[in-house]
Amino acid sequence: MHIFDILSIIGTVAFAMSGAFVAMEEEYDILGVLVLGLVTAFGGGIIRNVLIGVPVTTLWAQGDLILLAMLFVFVAFVLPMPWVRRWKRTEVLFDAIGLSAFAIQGALYATEMKHPMSAVLVAAVLTGIGGGIIRDLLAGRKPLVLRDEIYAVWAMLAGLAVGMGWFVSTVELILLFVAVVFFRMLSFHYKWKLPRRSLATGHIYIGTEPTNASDSNPKPERAIVQDQTP
Repeated sequence: MHIFDILSIIGTVAFAMSGAFVAMEEEYDILGVLVLGLVTAFGGGIIRNVLIGVPVTTLWAQGDLILLAMLFVFVAFVLPMPWVRRWKRTEVLFDAIGLSAFAIQGALYATEMKHPMSAVLVAAVLTGIGGGIIRDLLAGRKPLVLRDEIYAVWAMLAGLAVGMGWFVSTVELILLFVAVVFFRMLSFHYKWKLPRRSLATGHIYIGTEPTNASDSNPKPERAIVQDQTP
């Protein structure tokens, strides 16, 4: 089995279950759980295909992956609650696995089509985070990738590594996959965040997001790098 196929299977399973559990958190019915699971698993790939010129209808050639996603959505739906609670404690790990697998897969896809580096980066990022963005929007949430710990950056770096030809062989791509998962988990554990600015205070923060936008006294974990308050 080609590494491309392995990454597709890993990403599909991880994201299908992620979407299913988000849907159950929002108390969607079985149809909603199925839709969110499938959208999370395939949404990013569909967006990528549109942007790099692959017919959207190629999705229907992935019948085995669709059936696999539906199977794991059903598994997530019928899991005993103690297992579901245990999974929730490792939810970020599943999300990191899906992000890494799909980011590398998307970059490989664009590279094999001889697209320029810009397209490889876009393919990596959108394949890795696109399904999660659609999932969160359908669940009525702010997209995780735009508000939480460093997320899309790891997909971009994975795309850069593949596009530059630094990781080519199966063993190298597996090492890259593990590295992206590892750094995504590190960013979650240590709460690494990209700089953000509060319009309420005019400050630009590096670190944890202010818990109270009206609080002009930053907490110790927030480093103010610029103060533009009049």
